[in-house]
Amino acid sequence: MSARLPLLLRQLRSPQLPGRPRLLRALCRASSGGGGGCGGGEAPLGQQRLRDSQAGSSRGPGSRAPPARDSIVREVIQNSKEVLSLLQEKNPAFKPVLAVIQAGEDNLMQEINQKLAEEAGLNITHICLPADSSEDEIIDEILKINEDSRVHGLALQISETSFSSKILHALKPEKDVDGVTDVNLGKLVRGDAHDCFVSPVARAVIELLEKSGVNLDGKKILVIGAHGSLEATLQCLFQRKGSMTMSSQWKAPQLQSKLHEADVVIFGSPKPEEVPLSWIQQGTAVLNCSHDFLSGKLGCGSPGIHGHSLIAEDVSLLAAALRIQNMVGSGRRWLREQQYRRWKLHCLKLQPLSPVPSDIEISRAQTPKAVDVLAKEIGLLEDEIEIYGRSKAKVRLSLLERLKDQADGKYVLVAGITPTPLGEGKSTVTIGLVQAMTAHLNVNSFACLRQPSQGPTFGVKGGAAGGGYAQVIPMEEFNLHLTGDIHAITAANNLLAAAIDTRILHENTQTDKALYNRLVPSVNGIREFSKIQLARLKKLGINKTDPGTLTEDEMRKFARLDIDPATITWQRVLDTNDRFLRKITVGQGNTEKGHSRQAQFDIAVASEIMAVLALTDSLKDMKERLGRMVVASDKNGQPVTADDLGTPVFVHAGPFANIAHGNSSVLADKIALKLVGEEGFVVTEAGFGADIGMEKFFNIKCRASGLVPNVVVLVATVRALKMHGGGPSVTAGVPLKKEYTEENLQLVADGCCNLKKQIQIAQLFGVPVVVALNVFKTDTRAEIDLVCELAKQAGAFDAVPCYHWSVGGKGSVDLAWAVSEAAHKGSRFQFLYDVQLPIVEKIRTIAQAVYGARDIELSSEAQSKIDRYTEQGFGNLPICMAKTHLSLSHQPDKKGVPKDFILPITDVRASIGAGFIYPLVGTMSTMPGLPTRPCFYDIDLDTETEQVQGLF
Repeated sequence: MSARLPLLLRQLRSPQLPGRPRLLRALCRASSGGGGGCGGGEAPLGQQRLRDSQAGSSRGPGSRAPPARDSIVREVIQNSKEVLSLLQEKNPAFKPVLAVIQAGEDNLMQEINQKLAEEAGLNITHICLPADSSEDEIIDEILKINEDSRVHGLALQISETSFSSKILHALKPEKDVDGVTDVNLGKLVRGDAHDCFVSPVARAVIELLEKSGVNLDGKKILVIGAHGSLEATLQCLFQRKGSMTMSSQWKAPQLQSKLHEADVVIFGSPKPEEVPLSWIQQGTAVLNCSHDFLSGKLGCGSPGIHGHSLIAEDVSLLAAALRIQNMVGSGRRWLREQQYRRWKLHCLKLQPLSPVPSDIEISRAQTPKAVDVLAKEIGLLEDEIEIYGRSKAKVRLSLLERLKDQADGKYVLVAGITPTPLGEGKSTVTIGLVQAMTAHLNVNSFACLRQPSQGPTFGVKGGAAGGGYAQVIPMEEFNLHLTGDIHAITAANNLLAAAIDTRILHENTQTDKALYNRLVPSVNGIREFSKIQLARLKKLGINKTDPGTLTEDEMRKFARLDIDPATITWQRVLDTNDRFLRKITVGQGNTEKGHSRQAQFDIAVASEIMAVLALTDSLKDMKERLGRMVVASDKNGQPVTADDLGTPVFVHAGPFANIAHGNSSVLADKIALKLVGEEGFVVTEAGFGADIGMEKFFNIKCRASGLVPNVVVLVATVRALKMHGGGPSVTAGVPLKKEYTEENLQLVADGCCNLKKQIQIAQLFGVPVVVALNVFKTDTRAEIDLVCELAKQAGAFDAVPCYHWSVGGKGSVDLAWAVSEAAHKGSRFQFLYDVQLPIVEKIRTIAQAVYGARDIELSSEAQSKIDRYTEQGFGNLPICMAKTHLSLSHQPDKKGVPKDFILPITDVRASIGAGFIYPLVGTMSTMPGLPTRPCFYDIDLDTETEQVQGLF
């Protein structure tokens, strides 16, 4: 076939005699059965034309000269190649893919498609189905191609009878390079040809007629036997050329008279034998583009070529070339959609009420947009989301590969001053800011938040969805379980904890040989190491893969981890505040044979697995980080990792800020930055005050991600500033004192010392600061103006009052403008410390520069662990301080800006997989406790409406 193909890519000629019909015929081949020729024993047309082309052809006098050989097809392919080359200059890895679903054998057209695609620089894939494939089987293949983001165009090479409406409706219009769907036909009829795919066959008909010298203006065109999209497209294109178009079926009674009137005749299906060619007026241009003809098969009723003077033109070959041209257009459109563009986002309308209803009433009054609709509006492909119900979905990491060449948007961090126990509304500010940017400034913007822990949701603080008219909806789903990731983390964490204690038990109760045989058993007579076990052998320096070849010493080294129980740092976790699990004893059952030890529970979101998930940038990176997690030391002081036991894997993020690093996941931020595009904004939140969440965001998260923030939004409230200025204590569940509900400018002014300190902390990192004053209904204009003025005097780029809680995004428009201006100012971002400094010096730097401490004080246990981690090679990791969020110091009751204090470091732990060392400051606990009156007293299920009540 490769030798024959160049011949097929030529214009094939036939002699023409004056006064006879000019017949423009399609390239075809013999049917698989060898028959199908017409006119009594003549050779199949494909073979005949090959012989004609090899022998050369002549043209009779008076005939119109057809286009130069091969010129039209070559011109189309060359143009497609040039356009694709231009696209690839900016996108070197881009190569469009055409998928052809073919039912039945048609190797000739398959090779022609392949040859033309290769010449133009495209990739092509053929899905070959049996000729008798059912409608559902064809549709199944169509749906697979629809969802494959690697494929940019889809063509159907099936029989005419298979083109059912059900099949056509299954075809995605944006991949319909043959222009057969109703959407593409509708756009063509409306005059939007630039925004749709036009049938390559119909275009080939017009091209061949015009290139053959036929002036279509005013001509009478008769289309016979055409159906569906081809008939509609031909009529539309001819009418735009000024032609008068008639349609007819082969058995129509007026067919003969219509044929006599026609200047051009188009065969849309094979000609029956009972319709003689003599009915066609002499000099009429005749062109056959029937489906069977284009598939390379001639029915017996198709007109023969002997006895007539003909000009043969390749409709199918030119149609295949024009399909390639459509493919390049599809690729160009696809690339354009990947580039930055303003989202076609239809924002939901807000109708704020006064007084403002409860958060849950507001949430339920607004119907969330279907998540699949939202995904499409912001540029996500169907195969890039995994839907959970109607309002939630996970995004696949393949998006990062698709948008890898797209510039990132602006990166904004929302932090805050030292908060009251009630929280100061960072989540609300985050949502309000994004609402303002998206709905009011028409800027692509994303909010990236952490998944709430059930600990605070059922404890003191309540949910973390924001509040008022600036919240994530539906808030019940957001605050309770979401997609179950925290539960997956809990299960993975506790599986590893169980593996540690179980391994100690088995090593203490078995011989080396028995332990080795159980670890590497013979299964169906085959004994082999798992991949994880091979990795352990490599770590031990044992370069063997056959379990039977290890020496006794090597078996002992492999089988025994020799974990020192006193060094175990891996704790069990639970996503519930439970103070009675802070110290427990495990192994008291009789079956544990006396191997008990003291242990503890941490809150699930403090698990290192959560930190790993939040800091990872790929599945490969996550797997490696999980494997590196150090769970204990052996009796020789060497670290024991999760890889030594086996790696737990799961997937999203919600790390605590006062215990863990307290930021949304790196992957969420990276995906959002690509989706919003160069002019868009991604707003993420750091937990608690700037001294905790923001410091960790910069020193830990930004080191891991390589992302550079553009702006810090620092959230403040008059309430919290009054507290820092000497106001009465604020306690959850207790009504506020009058100092907080009445104007008191002196308390506000005195409390701005904390705001000034937090601004200074942000400036240590070289990032411009915009202060967002979250306004409460009891705040006075004088108090608001005072805070904004003092914030700007302290070095803030701007300070803006915000009212998003009561009116939604409209109340944060000024904040949005301020953030946008600050982002374009540029940042001079820098880290606070060099990770190569000793662990103690890094802790001291944070204590002094951020918290304002005079110095640090290490307990003997903390010093011992620092020495151990340094000896094990972990001294060059960043620091994640576990400290109270209620004060800059370690003492929660010390408000404002405490001075001249010594920061006590009572313990130091290592999260090697996550990539940080975390010291525990003062009496900090990794398992919160419940208050006297927890939030769950108010949370109930309404059995009538089946709705959760009492969340806030």
